[in-house]
Amino acid sequence: MNILVILGSPRRNGNSETLARTVVQELEQQQTNSIEYIHLNKLQIRPCQSCGGCEKTSVCVIRDDMDALYEKVDAADRLFLVTPIYFYGPTAQCKTFIDRFQARWSRKYLLAKPFRQGEDRKGYLLATAATKGEKVFDASLLIAKCFFDAVNMAFGGSLLVRSVDKAGVIQNRPEEMARAVAFGHDIVEGRV
Repeated sequence: MNILVILGSPRRNGNSETLARTVVQELEQQQTNSIEYIHLNKLQIRPCQSCGGCEKTSVCVIRDDMDALYEKVDAADRLFLVTPIYFYGPTAQCKTFIDRFQARWSRKYLLAKPFRQGEDRKGYLLATAATKGEKVFDASLLIAKCFFDAVNMAFGGSLLVRSVDKAGVIQNRPEEMARAVAFGHDIVEGRV
């Protein structure tokens, strides 16, 4: 199984990455899995220019580090979209990455080119937030579901953690780390 982990935080080894690595550690125990982590902040990705080029070809006209990411997402059987929450939404790095998948939305909805239809592909949102706001994850959940639909992945679920801000603080929250292990185990067992 091909597993892709998209890390949207500008902070290396922060709370959202720690959460992701804890979840994915459960999947690493299966020898059949290929796992790759992508740090978006290290890449050069321009925002969507709304030029309409992909509406004709399903290929983005911008040449940058996204070129390789399209192929990696297409090849993924499981995809983890990982982000801290900034102003009740995903990071700019994460949102820029998602917006560039307008090309895949065009492939699916405008050009009607089926891609990996009927396959067991799933996407998951893993997000952390500094605040306790009741709706702090609402926008990110909607965005993630739309993104997964555009790349022909079923939404497998989410693991959302509130009240973690400073780097590493999630490691001092044993109940959240246990939830991450359980979430990874549920994925392995096919429950989510």
